[in-house]
Parts: sequence; C-alpha cells; structure tokens
Amino acid sequence: MLQIGAKAPDFSLPDQNGKIHSLKDYAGKKVILYFYPKDNTSGCTKQACGFSERMPLFSEKGAVILGISKDSVASHKKFEENYGLKFTILSDPDKTVIQSYDVWKEKKLYGKVSMGVARTTYLIDENGIIIKAFDKVKAAENPEQMLEIVGDL
Repeated sequence: MLQIGAKAPDFSLPDQNGKIHSLKDYAGKKVILYFYPKDNTSGCTKQACGFSERMPLFSEKGAVILGISKDSVASHKKFEENYGLKFTILSDPDKTVIQSYDVWKEKKLYGKVSMGVARTTYLIDENGIIIKAFDKVKAAENPEQMLEIVGDL
C-alpha cells in the first residue's frame, strides 16, 4: 500500500464509455480512488452501489469517485448499466495502475493461493497527495466510511 503523504501516481485509463481519464483531470478536487477485484460480484456490487447512492453527498463535499479494476471497458459498461452506477469506472487490464498503487497481491480463498486485486481505497487531496489509505476494506461499509471521512475534512 502506498504511504500517506506520498504523491499519488498519475494514470491514463479508459472509463466504461472509452473516455480516457487521468488523475490530473481532477486537480482541485478530492478523489476517492478505490480498487476492487471484479465487476458484477457480490461484494464489488455492494461497494459500487453504496458509492453510487451517495454520489450527490460526495459531490457536495467536492469529492469524485473513481473505481478501478482489471475488467474490460465492456464489462464496466455492463456493470454500470446493470446497477445504474453514477460514477466513473476505469479499466486497467494490463494492471499498470493497479501495480503502481500496490494493490496486486497474493490472496487466499478456501486454501487456494492466487494473485488478485486487494480491495483498497485511497483518498487523494486536491493537490494529488494521498491523505488516507485503507486496505482490507469491507465492501458494504466503505462508501459510508469514506463519506464520513470526506465530511470531516
């Protein structure tokens, strides 16, 4: 996991509509950058829907939400359409950004070891500095947790 106080690595990734986004595009705003394992799975859906439902509240506080997984642009588009998601989902199939944010980890599930995206959320300030970092994120609780933190800033 990247350290609090570090400059957040910039990126250039396509969203669910194929539009390219970079972290620089969000200068002057707080960015909740969350990494998740897979579109349309139980935990990832709870987390995404939680962020989507709270979008107006995040916007009021000057924060944007960016989700990143290694799923394709087409997968992200289906995910957005299936659940009416109201925020940007970025596709990183080469895992370039996933690795630069140190969230590609060894995971164990039912005794089987594999590599995958560790659910992680970063809060980046208006100047591109990481001010909060959470690993081992609980998917259903993360959106409310982040809303409270952004509200306290």
